[in-house]
Amino acid sequence: MSRAINMADKRLQTSIAGIQMNTPVLTASGTFGFGEEFAEFVDLSRLGGVMVKGTTLKPRRGNEGIRITETPMGMLNCIGLENPGVDVFLQETLSRLANYNMNVIVNISGSTAEEYGVLAEMLDVPGVAAIELNVSCPNVREGGIVFGTDPKAAAAVVKEAKAHTKKPVILKLSPNVTDIVTMAKAVEDAGADIISLINTLLGMEINIRTKKPTLGNITGGLSGPCVKPVALRMVYQVAKAVKVPLIGMGGISSAEDAIEFLLAGASAVAVGTANFNDPAVTMKICDGINDYLAQQHIESVRDIIGAAL
Repeated sequence: MSRAINMADKRLQTSIAGIQMNTPVLTASGTFGFGEEFAEFVDLSRLGGVMVKGTTLKPRRGNEGIRITETPMGMLNCIGLENPGVDVFLQETLSRLANYNMNVIVNISGSTAEEYGVLAEMLDVPGVAAIELNVSCPNVREGGIVFGTDPKAAAAVVKEAKAHTKKPVILKLSPNVTDIVTMAKAVEDAGADIISLINTLLGMEINIRTKKPTLGNITGGLSGPCVKPVALRMVYQVAKAVKVPLIGMGGISSAEDAIEFLLAGASAVAVGTANFNDPAVTMKICDGINDYLAQQHIESVRDIIGAAL
């Protein structure tokens, strides 16, 4: 366990869209379970928030076959949103998470814009700090177009969610687009309170012995240190184009990485794949940011946000 919250950690206190955070360090959905699984390694109350495992209207088993494979400086996954469904989350999981004094941000996915609205309304309850919209999934009504690759579709999801919740709404941008800024502006105009970016890059691996794709789903989401330069560039571009706060993510595995994202305009950062390698990495990142601020004689982490813009 890392140093306790007090003293120097006051430098790290911040807020985004009304969400009070002890530090600007969060955990990315799909890499940290529901948070409770990491309680042995992490002071959960010290995190800015936990973006819990992706949640859908009905339970999902996920994809068949191999679902994770390592790549140079990263990993590919095609889990397929395996989760017990929103009812189980509300009836069983949420009450347990209340014991940890942490911001619970629920990542949700749907197959229609209306499903996002239903989920947003169901999660408009005490104990949920915000909802994060995962739009890297297909819109079945539009023939399978991915919400996150079409500005109008992404905006429609934001509007539907905003109409059904009073919680802050975070839109998670996909990097698999031609123009990330156009997407960001569209969801900001639609009412998103916060933008998080980036989700995983689409990739694949082929087994040269079987001569077939490794993953059961053929393609998967690429994450880890290898995507950091792309993620950092996109955060920088979006920060210059929108006014809503950003949560930067993508390959963050050290305090230095996190500080780069803050300097590029992110108001907070989320750590993902690095949690698999070191379950306590978020605490080390908090400590490292603290040390950097002390060395630079900076009183608040808020003072470095966007300093590189």
